Amino acid sequence: MTESALQPADTDGVLFKAERLSKSFTSVAETVTVLDNLDFEIRQGEFVALVGDSGAGKTTLLYLLAALDTPSAGEVYFGLRRVGGFSASESADYRSRQLGFVWQMHYLLPEFTAIENIILPQLIAGRDFAAARGRAQDLLEEVGLSRAAERRAGELSGGEQQRVALARALANRPSVLLADEPTGSLDHQTAMRVIELLERLHRNHGLTSVLATHNLELAGRANRILRLGAGRLTEEAKTASAEIRG
Repeated sequence: MTESALQPADTDGVLFKAERLSKSFTSVAETVTVLDNLDFEIRQGEFVALVGDSGAGKTTLLYLLAALDTPSAGEVYFGLRRVGGFSASESADYRSRQLGFVWQMHYLLPEFTAIENIILPQLIAGRDFAAARGRAQDLLEEVGLSRAAERRAGELSGGEQQRVALARALANRPSVLLADEPTGSLDHQTAMRVIELLERLHRNHGLTSVLATHNLELAGRANRILRLGAGRLTEEAKTASAEIRG
């Protein structure tokens, strides 16, 4: 997959587009449709909050955007490219170079230091070690953890671990940040600090951010709120004062 093939310049600023997107899960007893014939667009630079009850399909939708799962019907497009048409190597390259991920659990390697956790994905992507370490140092400083660079991830607090996870997500300079309940395991005060950091990173790195969340404060910072329920996607009204300012 070449870089030019992933550029959305010819799509009038639309980065993600879904057409008649559906996802069902079948068990012995029944078939459950989680996403039912969705059509939507996400434009470059938007900060989008996905909200809805547990089990509504928020994580499933993120997985489809990330080429971590395949739809039962319909298509997801990234720029001009059909995500379902990616080969295995293209999917891996897409996730490595275009997407940054943050989950409710940080999934850091606990025996590695904070800086090593941020260096590793860069090495996997083929980056020179010295450049990878410099990038990791810059990101740790940006998330306020430069003094914790040589501490093992397992020794950090929950909030510190999530900040390292955010830095790791940005290590390969992605254009998109996907996050699944990034404050779900944090206490209120720590969650607020992570929310403010998410907002700042979105703005400073020119990201397109799509976050699944139950946190009303985090959802309120978004440019758009999309609600999933009963397989359908609806947009909730936003006041201008609540939107992220670019």
